[in-house]
Amino acid sequence: MRTMAVTDTLPAGDLRDPFRRLGQLFDEGRFEPLNPSAADAAAGAAGHVEVQVVRGEIDGVKVIAFCTDATRMGGALGQAGSDRIVEATDTAVAENCPVVGVWHSGGAKLADGVESMNGVGEMFAAMTRASGKVPQISVIVGPAAGAAAYGPALTDVVIMAPAARMFITGPDVVRSVTGQQIDMDGLGGPEAHGRRSGVSHVSAHDEADAYLRTRDLVALLGRPGHFTPEPGMPGEDLGALLPDSPRRAYDVHPIINAVLDPAEHTREAGSGFFELQAKWAPNVVTGLGRLGGGTVGVVATNPIRKGGCLDSISAEKASRFVRMCDALGIPLLVLVDVPGYLPGVGEEWNGVVRRGAKLLHAFAEASVPRVTLVTRKAYGGAYIAMNSRSLGATAYFAWPNAEIAVMGAQAAVEVLHRKKLAAVAPEGREALLAELVAQQEREAGGVNRALALGVLDEVVEPHDTRRKLIETFGAHPATRGQHKNIPL
Repeated sequence: MRTMAVTDTLPAGDLRDPFRRLGQLFDEGRFEPLNPSAADAAAGAAGHVEVQVVRGEIDGVKVIAFCTDATRMGGALGQAGSDRIVEATDTAVAENCPVVGVWHSGGAKLADGVESMNGVGEMFAAMTRASGKVPQISVIVGPAAGAAAYGPALTDVVIMAPAARMFITGPDVVRSVTGQQIDMDGLGGPEAHGRRSGVSHVSAHDEADAYLRTRDLVALLGRPGHFTPEPGMPGEDLGALLPDSPRRAYDVHPIINAVLDPAEHTREAGSGFFELQAKWAPNVVTGLGRLGGGTVGVVATNPIRKGGCLDSISAEKASRFVRMCDALGIPLLVLVDVPGYLPGVGEEWNGVVRRGAKLLHAFAEASVPRVTLVTRKAYGGAYIAMNSRSLGATAYFAWPNAEIAVMGAQAAVEVLHRKKLAAVAPEGREALLAELVAQQEREAGGVNRALALGVLDEVVEPHDTRRKLIETFGAHPATRGQHKNIPL
């Protein structure tokens, strides 16, 4: 079969041409059609090929990719087009390689009625069969409505270009049924799904950037690499990235960037971290990067947002990410500085118990190596939920000044010794409080008690963190969970 470059397909013209779009994904823009005879048969039945399916390499990783043809009927899908996506997905599973879908489609063909609905149902079934077996990545480059929205939502990662619009029913239907006035961008654009709904994982700067980010992601997921120990020289003092005051908030991103390898397959300046769902539930940070050459998934609480507290949405975000990494065999690095779960009526009504249980289940079920590092504090139920030893963490480390306790020492003292503090004259209360807090820290906080109980494996110096993490991941064989990646 002849390998083609994008310039070998159609003459310059419509930028929506599927071969033009697919060519931007592959190394040197080269690919070969998958089963062209089947495509020709589909064209004979439907008048044109609704979906182009090709194979090629991205950063040396074999990939199957498909693209809806938006130059005809807005990329609407009939039975033939759905069959092509099924073929692409099943082939990727058979060949154990990632599958990338490029979407610009109005959904199922209305004129075909139940036939097109049956086709997209079979497409959904194929994506579900592939879930957890191979990485599935969706790139949305134009409107993707109805079935073309549900399809990407079944995959592992959704990348949206600025022109992307995802919704089940468009603005006109929303307006006629509910009276709400909204345009396509406000209803289903990158901002709506990147910040409000959490459907989108990455918002690209333009369509070309969407393909570049897809290439980065394929490299991380499809070429996981190996954890290679570094020379024994002291590393960067990561503790210097924490503020002097233990009460002061800070952004966790500089710590993540310092722990991970420098940029290789990501295009954010100075960062080797490929963040997912950056604007949705930002009090927990999730994403991928390399550590000593091996791909890891990172879950980190972020004190600059809600004090680093977990809440219902961030627990759901983290649990979906943990399950994706486990299903795809990506080890997990968990960075913890968490004061607990965010209290409030709204949180209880938003299902913090139900959603928080998802995070407990995700970590407790995970089979991949998963290492936790407490940088400053881990309190209460959030300590347990963030990959504690009791949930089966592979290793549990902490920096020297970290605290692991039910709650902060002062808060605990104010509860445990309320009567004693109330009985003291106001002028002596502050001194007694300080004494009791110091006692509480010695007996129930800090890291000594956790070490004695065996729930903390080792206190790691900040400058030795990278070496310790690389050695720990390298000492544990690659594994993966035996489950699918359901969109939690």
